[in-house]
Amino acid sequence: MDVLLSFGAALLSLRLAGRLLRSRRYAWGVGLLSFAAAAAAMAWGSAHGWDGRAFRVYYLAGALLSAPLLGVGSLSLWGKRWAAPAGLVWVGISVGIASAMRIHGAFVGTAVPRAQSHVDVVPRVAAIAGSSLGALAVVVVAVATMRRRPIGNLLLLAAVAVAGAASALTQTAVAAAAACFAAAAALLYLAATRRT
Repeated sequence: MDVLLSFGAALLSLRLAGRLLRSRRYAWGVGLLSFAAAAAAMAWGSAHGWDGRAFRVYYLAGALLSAPLLGVGSLSLWGKRWAAPAGLVWVGISVGIASAMRIHGAFVGTAVPRAQSHVDVVPRVAAIAGSSLGALAVVVVAVATMRRRPIGNLLLLAAVAVAGAASALTQTAVAAAAACFAAAAALLYLAATRRT
């Protein structure tokens, strides 16, 4: 069941990312591509067991990129021109961190590995900082523009809450986490395409 739900979350995120990219919501589209890659890595780990490659993809896409890119998307839609260049810099830093980070410890089973068991402090701090700032940007922009887009922004806030729940559940319930990733992707898509 973990494999099917994770794979389904990856496919849904990929489909919705394509729609957002076609509508020129690039940062949000790439954020959903990151969701798709993280969910695909979860599906791979659930089906075949985790290894360093799957964990590196999962860490880059899920921990380092998803929330920051969604934050960049929100800030860009709010008219902050500095957000896109800052986002590109963050993507470069994240790819560098994920490529260079030393992965240690043995991977056992199909449960999502804990970052503290496999990576050093710097990648973990970068992931926490990037995800926190990205989520904060999404929330601040949604609250600041609530009068202009009440339904869309409520959907966006719900997506952030569901994505946070998905991240928390990856350590204990992969199927529930995958379902939450799929729900967050759907909510993000609805929020991005909603006019009000």
